Amino acid sequence: MPKTSKRISSLREKVDATKTYGVDEAIQLVKELATAKFDETVELHIRTGLDGRHADQQLRGSVVLPHGIGKEVKVAVFAEGEAATAAQNAGADVVGGDDLIARVQGGFTDFDVAIAQRELMGKVGGLGRVLGPRGLMPNPRNNTVLGAEDIARGVEEAKAGRVDFRLDRSNLIHVILGKVSFTPEQLADNLRAMVTEIERNRPAGAKGELVRGVSITSTMGPGLNLDLAALKAVATAGA
Repeated sequence: MPKTSKRISSLREKVDATKTYGVDEAIQLVKELATAKFDETVELHIRTGLDGRHADQQLRGSVVLPHGIGKEVKVAVFAEGEAATAAQNAGADVVGGDDLIARVQGGFTDFDVAIAQRELMGKVGGLGRVLGPRGLMPNPRNNTVLGAEDIARGVEEAKAGRVDFRLDRSNLIHVILGKVSFTPEQLADNLRAMVTEIERNRPAGAKGELVRGVSITSTMGPGLNLDLAALKAVATAGA
């Protein structure tokens, strides 16, 4: 079993594992416990009451966070003609049709978000083996398969800090909220937007409480369990 460093051990001592924290208190503590020598990412981990084996309990969506995610997002767009021009004008980093498809087939994945013009999905669909395992495959459910008229909007949203969320095999959701350098207010705004959107996308087959447990943490810091009543209040306030 790997040995825990003194730094990590000292940080864990400052967290009460039996306690559930209010949103503001948790955010402030996450910031205080982020002692690494880089701007750590703030993450949210959600345990749901869903069973992803059932089609009517799948959960997937996206949200544009009010304050972004604190990093430059590289966007690749599979498009041709006017849609390709619109993507370039909107700030896409890589744009192409058959040529970009060939590059990706050859292993090129130096981007964070992939958007596809709807008319090209017949070809882009063949990239599933490359893009799928990396979570980069364009999908209509997270607004990355778009008509030519919406390509520019899609690029702008991705650049602004759109975050995709989906249920994993353990029925958990893992998402980014921003950086520890964000103000507490910015992180709270992003948290509100994220939780509100997840609740809004509640699957038809969900039974009882959608969210059963939530923790917030920084890249190198310990996790803090959030009070679910406080979290629900945050979601209600953002509705």
